[in-house]
Amino acid sequence: MELRHLRHFVALAEEENFGRAAERVFVVQQALSNSIKNLEDEVGVPLVLRTTRRVQLTPAGREFLEGARLTLAQATQTVERTRRAARGEVGRLTVGFVSGLAFGGLPEIVRKFRELYPNVSVDLRELTAQEQEAALRGGQVDVGLMLLPVRDPNLDSRALWRQPLVAAIPSGHALARKRKLKISDLANEAFVFFPRQLRATYFDQVMRWCAGAGFTPNVAQEAIEIPTLLSLVAAGVGVFLPIAFFERLALPGVVYRPVEGAPVVDIVAVWQRGSLTRSPIDPIVQAFLGVAQAELGEQVAPHDR
Repeated sequence: MELRHLRHFVALAEEENFGRAAERVFVVQQALSNSIKNLEDEVGVPLVLRTTRRVQLTPAGREFLEGARLTLAQATQTVERTRRAARGEVGRLTVGFVSGLAFGGLPEIVRKFRELYPNVSVDLRELTAQEQEAALRGGQVDVGLMLLPVRDPNLDSRALWRQPLVAAIPSGHALARKRKLKISDLANEAFVFFPRQLRATYFDQVMRWCAGAGFTPNVAQEAIEIPTLLSLVAAGVGVFLPIAFFERLALPGVVYRPVEGAPVVDIVAVWQRGSLTRSPIDPIVQAFLGVAQAELGEQVAPHDR
């Protein structure tokens, strides 16, 4: 039994005439008659009563008509859902993100994505970069948001946002009176920072920058969360070198100053590399990437690894 048989039968039942039904489904009358006969042979009972004046349904035909209409409607809905899925408009998306992005970038992206794709369920998971790479490989996460570098060669990445490091210093500090700093201005300051094992790339980048200015930072206190580190700055424990978008966190007691020659950090979207036999980027992931690039304030030319 084919869907065309059901379409022919519904048209005949509604037109009650072979000629008009044939015109409606764009076939010749004999082809329509053969289609109905084949359908009756497959079902095993008569579905229509053929008279010289009009076509009537048998009791079995009336019952079959209800099911045929339902089947055709479901088929149409299935096709439409499939097409929408291919456009990334329906489905589920699991997004991994490093903690800092919750304070800048991620809320804007997710809010706009949900607005544009209301039928996609978005699941957010706060994970370190290493945890995201493992989750991407295992299929627990569809796309990750993290800082470069991405170490796994089986993952693709696209740069979304380029941000310099800035100095977060206590508002009462003498350096707060300067509009712009040099990294050497911080040589004698205590620092607060992440443990190296938590943010190794970030940590090493800062250490190299400071070493280039002739000093090694004195890390007086470690903490694992951005708000905690900034609270330590506000308390006068030390200075911190976050990414510029943390300037959005107007924490009392903390001021942010640009630093000459500050390293630039790329915030990237990461996903599992596709095989050669299928699309390299899932349509929903592709839709998410488009929203992310449109929403982030300072965009960079996208580049795939």
